[in-house]
Amino acid sequence: MMRGKTQGVLLCLVILVAIPAYCQRGTFGIDVGQSSDKFGSLPAVSGLVVGIDGEITVLKANKKEGGASIVAGGEIRLPSDTGNHAKEFAIFGGPGFQYRNLSIEVHAQIRKIYLPTGNVDNQFFVRNKMEVLEIPLVLRYRFGPGKKLFVEAQGAPEFSPRWRSAGSLSPLPNPDFDHGYFVRGGLGYIFGKWYAKGTYESRYFKFNANQFNPNNLYNWRTNAITGGAGFVF
Repeated sequence: MMRGKTQGVLLCLVILVAIPAYCQRGTFGIDVGQSSDKFGSLPAVSGLVVGIDGEITVLKANKKEGGASIVAGGEIRLPSDTGNHAKEFAIFGGPGFQYRNLSIEVHAQIRKIYLPTGNVDNQFFVRNKMEVLEIPLVLRYRFGPGKKLFVEAQGAPEFSPRWRSAGSLSPLPNPDFDHGYFVRGGLGYIFGKWYAKGTYESRYFKFNANQFNPNNLYNWRTNAITGGAGFVF
């Protein structure tokens, strides 16, 4: 199932890149870095993470008439240690607006998160998978000589997840959602058709402390710092 999910999102990203260039503009990139994940009172664990992401403008707004473009894309986050870090797959779409050097987008995004199994005193607790709806506001601004430098930021509150079985016969019960959020910021430089970028991301989920969330094992905070490259088309 995991291989099929990865291949499915990769296929979507490849299709986005393969769309004829005359009808869109987009990016495709790969990032590598370090992720630090902490669940409840368990100690934080750091490890390598690889990210793949892509975005295109499916329908470009008329510059004279204004209005919104339509963008679509997806991303994959794969840690080297799946025993302590979550795998993530996401697809999104939404309107985008351009004002001079500033672009503003609103994404309707579905993210699937494969949470790792918890280990407390050599007892293993299987967490179910999360599906979350996210609606981040995404800002990108280009500046400097030739407008080759860019900075971007996005973030949103998290909504109550939809839970999916992790395939265990005795998983942890599904907890009651309290609150959550994610933020992401990046700085990069464009070299013609290529770009380099550094990114910081933080994501947090808190669930009510009760019998459905023993030892707060579902409470999750993750921070990641990555750097990578990609191409603009």
